[in-house]
Amino acid sequence: MKVFYRHLTHPLASLIALIGCVLLVPMGLRLALGWSDPLGYLSDLGIGGLLIALLYRRPWWLALPVLLAWSALTLASIELVSAVGRMPNPSDIHYLTDPQFVENSTSGGFAHPWLAALQLAALAFWLAIQWTHRPRQAPRLPRHAWAVPVLLLMGHGALQSWRPSEADQWNVFNLPHQLVTAGIAAGQDQARQWLDGDTVDPAPAMAGLTRLDLDGNRLLAEPGRARNVLVIALEGIPGAYVSANRQALKSSYQENLMPHLSAWAERGMNTPDYVLHSHQTIRGLYAMLCGDYDKLDDGTPKGVEMLNQTQRNQACLPAQLRQNGFSTHFLQGAGLRFMAKDRIMPHIGFDTTLGMEWFTRPAYLEFPWGKDDRTFFEGALDYVGQLQQTDKPWMLTLLTVGTHQPYSAPDEYLQRYDTAKQAAVGYLDDALASFLAGLERQGILENTLVVITSDESHGIDDVRLASSWGFNLTLAPEPLPRIKSGTYGHVDLTASILDYFGFAVPTSLSGRSLFRDYPTGREIMSFTNGKLRYHDGKGTFTECDFLQHCRYYTSEGFIADRATYGGQYSGQRARLIGAQAMALGQTLMRTPLNQHYQFGSTDKIPLPAQVTNDWTDNLIGAQYLEMPKGSQTRVSLTIRTVEADHAAYISLKAKEFEKEVLMDLPTDVAVTPDQPLVMNISFDNPQQRKAFSFHLLGHGVGAIEISDFSVVTELPEQTDQPQYLDDMQEDSEAQSS
Repeated sequence: MKVFYRHLTHPLASLIALIGCVLLVPMGLRLALGWSDPLGYLSDLGIGGLLIALLYRRPWWLALPVLLAWSALTLASIELVSAVGRMPNPSDIHYLTDPQFVENSTSGGFAHPWLAALQLAALAFWLAIQWTHRPRQAPRLPRHAWAVPVLLLMGHGALQSWRPSEADQWNVFNLPHQLVTAGIAAGQDQARQWLDGDTVDPAPAMAGLTRLDLDGNRLLAEPGRARNVLVIALEGIPGAYVSANRQALKSSYQENLMPHLSAWAERGMNTPDYVLHSHQTIRGLYAMLCGDYDKLDDGTPKGVEMLNQTQRNQACLPAQLRQNGFSTHFLQGAGLRFMAKDRIMPHIGFDTTLGMEWFTRPAYLEFPWGKDDRTFFEGALDYVGQLQQTDKPWMLTLLTVGTHQPYSAPDEYLQRYDTAKQAAVGYLDDALASFLAGLERQGILENTLVVITSDESHGIDDVRLASSWGFNLTLAPEPLPRIKSGTYGHVDLTASILDYFGFAVPTSLSGRSLFRDYPTGREIMSFTNGKLRYHDGKGTFTECDFLQHCRYYTSEGFIADRATYGGQYSGQRARLIGAQAMALGQTLMRTPLNQHYQFGSTDKIPLPAQVTNDWTDNLIGAQYLEMPKGSQTRVSLTIRTVEADHAAYISLKAKEFEKEVLMDLPTDVAVTPDQPLVMNISFDNPQQRKAFSFHLLGHGVGAIEISDFSVVTELPEQTDQPQYLDDMQEDSEAQSS
């Protein structure tokens, strides 16, 4: 004990404890997690060394908040990589500061609980050393000690510029280093633009990315024989989970997490080189159901913008099938109002749009985001049975939620697999297999075109392009090739299904048909995991990172296990790649300074007894809005209860990048039929806002009606506002009736 105390009181004990917190622990975690790129260790040494120079000999009360923040960032980065296969970006940092989101997302536990314990232990040891050393002053570091980590970081930057690493970002950077480097790169880009003055880059070539191409040779001599269409979108599932895809692309990833899906894939047509264009469910649904790229950034999703369109929405798949005599249905395992799917789905042509409230049977598993996959697919099979009783052909789109973080699964699955994520995927695989077997028993597969895909990819550690790798398994009454060659993506799905039936395809759509063979390649783009990826259709694949450094490779297709490195570039050539992404994400609005949204309706919304968190209990779909610099936003809302003898208690929150924005908003306001909540709120946008969301929360007994929730963003001098808001409310009520 005396020996231990002597070590604690050693003059250098404080320095050693600090080194343990900011150097040894992060580097040990990197080693344990298999993140083995030497640049990653160099990043840890550089940032850790700067923290040592900054915090050594500082009072504990000053250093502790910095160390807590450092530990939280390390934990958040590792957990997000484990959950969705990507490193946090600046918007996620705000996202992770929301306590209710963190509580909801970690309700199933951390992917690496030992990580948090190790960090806490290191901090506790450092605090003990600080307490023991409080009467004495620790020896000074050499005067220029800070120069060593600075040189290490400069070396890291030089190596990245000379030969950028092909490894994932978390292998190359720790999170603070990545964020600082991104900020420096943005500043350099602005400086270059200022120095260039009036120099204007040429307009990017867009025809290859946006044209509708139906010039290929048909796989089927006649229109397809199927009577119905079933589209199944599996939350977050990457293409690597399908064995046929792995074999076709000679993938080094061999973990067989979905054996049942892989078995069904042997009976249908698989598209191994299938690209997911972005993250976020609403963006994936838009691309696949409306034949267009969504915005490749944090701007207002095009699905939300389309609420103000009366023509482009008619080109979406459900609207087109409805025009051709189909009844159209959307069913998901989560609430509909978040991201305005309760309004977007009817607007793009679904006759019936149903969410978690449709399911009346008890769930097999409590899951914070919605219904577990077994409960969902059993309900979906019943729903298909109801559709079969009607005379009309039908189109049904299903969206699961069970493989969303925190990846809940029954105990028997958690015991069978190494991680909760794997267990949730295995649970989904079994539930989907039972559903497909049920369809087969009822003879539904004999006359139904079934497309199984995913909304986005939660990624896989150390699997190249896993965050962009989707899958498309098509089951049809006709024989189709088991492997569909060529590069395709979500943007092709609408044109493909219309082409299968021989229906006219609107020229406003983009993409190719999966039911045709093409003699040449095609251009396609994706933005996932912080990297912009582009294939020119001529054998060159380009990947640009947050530094606007682009690397190009020789690669026949987009998704490949490996590719031959060709070189790198930056400057104007790199900016043109970015300009193509910006052009693809062009707003559907005539101008971003004229945004008018009405999220209210005459629907009766049941209230929870208590608000548990801001996400699952959100009563309105006004999320991820973009507000241009210099604009003014006005919000008008009218809320009343339905039952005369019941009161509701309403609160409104505003968040930007999921971080709460302080505004004078109502909190726990009592609402009755005779005393509705009627408010008009306005605020200026001195800087551009992105990912701005409203969270309307209420609790009580009975139901409420949100007859008006309008959001108008315009230039401050624009007039005629009240009449426009009245028109929006009248339009909303007319659509609801």
